[in-house]
Amino acid sequence: MIVSKKQLSLLGGAVSVIIATTAVQAEEPRRGGTAIIHMASEQGVLNPALRASTGVYQITGKFMEPLIDKTYDGYVGVLATSWSSSEDGKAITFKLREGVKWHDGKPFTCDDVSFTAMNLWKKLLNYSTTLQANLDAVDCTDPYTAVFRYSKPMPLELLVAAMPDLGHPVPKHLYEGTDILKNPYNQKPVGTGPFKFVEYERGQYIIGERNEDYWRGKQYPYLDRVIWRFIPDKAAAAAAIEAGEIHESGFNGISMEDMERLGKDDRFDMGPKGFENNVAHSTVEFNLRNPILADLRVRQAIYHGLNIDFALKTIMRGYGKPGRGPIPSAGGINYTDDVQTYPYDVEKAKALLDEAGYKPDANGIRFKLKHRPAPWGEYTQLWAEYFAQAMKQIGISVEIVTNDAPGFLNGVYRDHDFDTANGWHQFRADPAVSTTVWLRSGAPVGTAWSNQFDYKSDKMDALIDAAAGELDPAKRADLYHQVQKLEMTDLPVIFAIEHPFLGITSKKLKNHHNTPRWDSSSWYDLWLEE
Repeated sequence: MIVSKKQLSLLGGAVSVIIATTAVQAEEPRRGGTAIIHMASEQGVLNPALRASTGVYQITGKFMEPLIDKTYDGYVGVLATSWSSSEDGKAITFKLREGVKWHDGKPFTCDDVSFTAMNLWKKLLNYSTTLQANLDAVDCTDPYTAVFRYSKPMPLELLVAAMPDLGHPVPKHLYEGTDILKNPYNQKPVGTGPFKFVEYERGQYIIGERNEDYWRGKQYPYLDRVIWRFIPDKAAAAAAIEAGEIHESGFNGISMEDMERLGKDDRFDMGPKGFENNVAHSTVEFNLRNPILADLRVRQAIYHGLNIDFALKTIMRGYGKPGRGPIPSAGGINYTDDVQTYPYDVEKAKALLDEAGYKPDANGIRFKLKHRPAPWGEYTQLWAEYFAQAMKQIGISVEIVTNDAPGFLNGVYRDHDFDTANGWHQFRADPAVSTTVWLRSGAPVGTAWSNQFDYKSDKMDALIDAAAGELDPAKRADLYHQVQKLEMTDLPVIFAIEHPFLGITSKKLKNHHNTPRWDSSSWYDLWLEE
């Protein structure tokens, strides 16, 4: 029994009506039509309760819905209608939406939430396994009330911020008693969303069609179907967009050159709007098992050798700002810019390397590094090439080893076969969701996007653990400021550039990018002008 509560509640039905009303543009919504969306790569898993990834959300966010989503007005209920916490933070109660059906017609209830939380979110879902480590049980006090019980305090604000990405239930009746990782519904999802999964043709497309029994009402969704086309060739994708064969490409799916060119075409909208919840950092990750890189002076020298302003102008085309550690400026009160910085200074970089004992040889080379760039697109490849050029100026020879996605993830996070690497760190609303895992020690070997750098700091671990359980927002923010300052002192990772993602969208799509995680949301109110 919860004796006292602090409320952070929203009446999801009322909010849904308000959003649906205010989001609609001047034109009257048109029912029907097919939206065709570009995807740069395929997804091995189509279950957001197993794989926290924007590539998964882009597709299955239309089939499977979270308990809570985020709009420009704040957090709103989707499959939950309200949420509240006990005074001690050890019991968080969700009231669930009644009258919702899975796509196979079975009712959505607390049993689905309890099963998913204990068997997928806690045990299998990347990022969520850390978030839900202290979850002991999810009690169903009635079919539409789920009480999450924790052994340690769980800040309500943290759990709410995590839910849009880490809060998608699966249907218990299709998963219970199966090998969850091999369940066929991971490839053909059954959800509660406005679109139903129809077909996945490998290497070609995925098709979703209107859910005629969608809980928001018979008027939704407006579209008949959504088709996601897999086009890894960026030039071919840009040509398809220009020809009107594709309506939208998100997350920098085409080259910056084509993005800017098409953005000047009156037929398209281009920019970062709708991606505010997915701010990212371009990183340099250090393998501290290498005794050269274990020397802090070497890492400081590398940072001083990077001309961040030049990279912003040439690689990012001005979309971004210098990073100030693991938490971006979009992190709100949890962010501080009161941290140590490393301005571009080649001579200082050389002096630090000399001081560390790494003098240049007859060819001007001090030492060599094996560098693995993430194959996430143009940004990461160009950033790797710039990194190699910049390091050459201070006497460090960099060998770039390119891989496909599995090769990169295994080489860096499983096999530790790298000296330096670069990729993206995506910030997901709260530092405890997908950021502190980059810094806390103890992550199992092979866990992607986690501290596989051999960075071990008792002080950092203690700060991270304290912040994760602190219920007072101001005290929690102070702890994260200390995390940010310590990271910028220890430099296990350089969070070099904070940048938004960009999308290019045909103006024939209406109500597009009207939430801060639009590409990952359900698109129930998206419509097509033909």
